[in-house]
Amino acid sequence: MHTAHEFERYRPHLTEVAYRMLGTLADAEDAVQEAYLRFTRARGSDLRDVRAWLTTVVARICLDELGSARARRESYVGQWLPEPLVGVLPEPGPEDRVTLDESVSMAVLVLLESLSPAERTAFVLREVFGLSYPEVARTVGRSEVACRQLVARAKGHLRARAPRFTPDRGQHADAVEAFSNACFHGGVEDLVRVLDPQVVLRSDGGGLVPGVARRPVTGALNVARLLLGVAARHAVTPRPSLVNGSAGLVFEADGAVVGVMGFTVAGDLITEIDFVVNPDKLRRIPRNH
Repeated sequence: MHTAHEFERYRPHLTEVAYRMLGTLADAEDAVQEAYLRFTRARGSDLRDVRAWLTTVVARICLDELGSARARRESYVGQWLPEPLVGVLPEPGPEDRVTLDESVSMAVLVLLESLSPAERTAFVLREVFGLSYPEVARTVGRSEVACRQLVARAKGHLRARAPRFTPDRGQHADAVEAFSNACFHGGVEDLVRVLDPQVVLRSDGGGLVPGVARRPVTGALNVARLLLGVAARHAVTPRPSLVNGSAGLVFEADGAVVGVMGFTVAGDLITEIDFVVNPDKLRRIPRNH
């Protein structure tokens, strides 16, 4: 008989799988809960590898959900961005030389949105969580050969739009700190200097926040002017935080979280900024007490 205690051992792992596939914690938790219900119904089954079985189950649930999620996002007001994951920024140390885990970054999750549901599922299971191709094939419902092709297409798509190289944690944090200083204590020229000439700013207000750009803003000067204008109009306090696995910023006003920024960095320049201000996606983020 399979117990709730046994399931809880794997809940964090299953949530990680579901979040990378669906992009929001709310949807991920719903998928994990459905996996739990199926787990309890499999009481008489001989599950030799519970973790693998649950991973397959939650991935299938997410695969089914991706089709309807894509339809909902096509009618989304403005740009859809993932729900940010925010934690405490670690103190600098030798471990910060380790490269960032890109699979959970805002930019990569945005790219995953452009894949088909089958491509996304195959890529996440194989490249992020290391499942074998037979396991991927059973989950996706296609042959091993077809799954290899799905993964290859997904990797090619991501590689074509990936940054020139991935900075280590220290480089990334330095770039974000320079951005914050320029944005709140400098001028246009200061901010332009920390931005890649072809930088892209994506903003997600979900149609709930007035004045949010509904299309990507490109170019260092355009992005700098827009952000400095926002900073001048709103009395917000930036807080360095861990956003989807790397250095980012959380913005607070009157004791409430009003925005989160994730960054993609190449060299010492910021190439992409993902700015979430949709209040529905900020509810889980802790305030700075």
